[in-house]
Amino acid sequence: MRFLSTTQPLTVAIVGLGYVGSCIAATLAERGVDIIGVDTDAELIKELNNDYCRFREPELTELLLGGIAAGRVRLNTDYSDVETADVVLMTVGTPIRDDGSLAEDQLRGACQELSRHLREGQLVMVKSTVPPGTTRSLVLPLLEKSGLTAGEHFGLAFTPERLAEGTAIHELRTFPIVVGGLDADSAADAAEFWRRALGVETIALDTVEAAEIVKLADNWWIDLNIALANELAKFCALFEVDVLDVIAAANTIKKGAGNVNILLPSVGVGGSCLTKDPWMVWRTARQRGVEILTASTSREVNAGMPEYTAQLALDELVALGKDPAKAKIAVLGLAFKNNTGDLRATPTQPAVAALAKAAAEVRIFDPLVDAEPAEKLFGITPSASLTEAVKDADCIAILALHRELADIDFATLPVAKSCVVLDGRAYYSKEKIASLRELGYVYRGVGR
Repeated sequence: MRFLSTTQPLTVAIVGLGYVGSCIAATLAERGVDIIGVDTDAELIKELNNDYCRFREPELTELLLGGIAAGRVRLNTDYSDVETADVVLMTVGTPIRDDGSLAEDQLRGACQELSRHLREGQLVMVKSTVPPGTTRSLVLPLLEKSGLTAGEHFGLAFTPERLAEGTAIHELRTFPIVVGGLDADSAADAAEFWRRALGVETIALDTVEAAEIVKLADNWWIDLNIALANELAKFCALFEVDVLDVIAAANTIKKGAGNVNILLPSVGVGGSCLTKDPWMVWRTARQRGVEILTASTSREVNAGMPEYTAQLALDELVALGKDPAKAKIAVLGLAFKNNTGDLRATPTQPAVAALAKAAAEVRIFDPLVDAEPAEKLFGITPSASLTEAVKDADCIAILALHRELADIDFATLPVAKSCVVLDGRAYYSKEKIASLRELGYVYRGVGR
């Protein structure tokens, strides 16, 4: 049975206002959709209602706080208003346990609470990343405790989130949306919703399981590709070859529907998705008697990069005749990638830990990261400024090159003589590297 009206204005309830939920709320509100936002984090709701957004994302703060001020976005910690919504999007966190299994507490709790407020005629869509089969085996029976039956009284679909931090709002406006329904009508309603709400292309798959696998496939590929790039960087270093030259040349050959597309090496992989989704694949397959090797291998390779990168700096200091145990190292950029303030599973943390274990003093600085969470994670009080961080430094480790760090005037930095510049994710050009060397710096990059 179809439930979504094709003519009436839409009201959407978003359960879970973390990074993904907040971006979706902001973008839908911009498009004229009324939003009911629900999150159990009372402090988060208080912050948003008091004009503060903790998530750093281009346009997000302006759009979300603007929607709240205009009354188009209403936020609460309970589900009392959810039954007035036409569509319910579930965007709660879905972390994994140490063994790779889904830590389902947030999802289970949200479904149980939603079941108390579910009404006939609603379309429920799960957007949290889960192992295939979760929507059917966990979400469905919990929602049907409401006394309503999926397909008969409400629609149920899965639609993976596939957003990259730093470009999320743009991607929501332009990327195709994948949907898979518990039944054909649910899939049709889900596809129609995204076409109306965002004006984007939709891709309807035959089952919810197919839709659940799409996000896992995306992140499995990305993590494995980065692992290839990281091992290629190590290989190139054996021959003093610049890995970026090799990658640029290798990527010119056509293969399949496009070109070979080797991604870039770095200090490591982080964030809330890439570090867990391959393990979700590995665990799910193993439960069904299949051993997936590439998922665990890519995780092992990428998890080893922070320590490998830190060792590059220490080796360079030794080559210069400097004792690492007496060295001062400034780490610039703490987030898990360029142009974000997100510290979740950031590979810079183990890199800093490795440097701190070997060096006399390690200072940290990131203009996009708040001081309190940085100090809590790294155990080091962040420097108040770039100049303070690099004063008398024997090494500057650039582990995330934000736009705010792109125009550093190295000529004016108060560093020690023969200061090492460790390029963990800056990807400086050969011209930039040459200029650094002219200024007396010693450059070292991953595979460079």
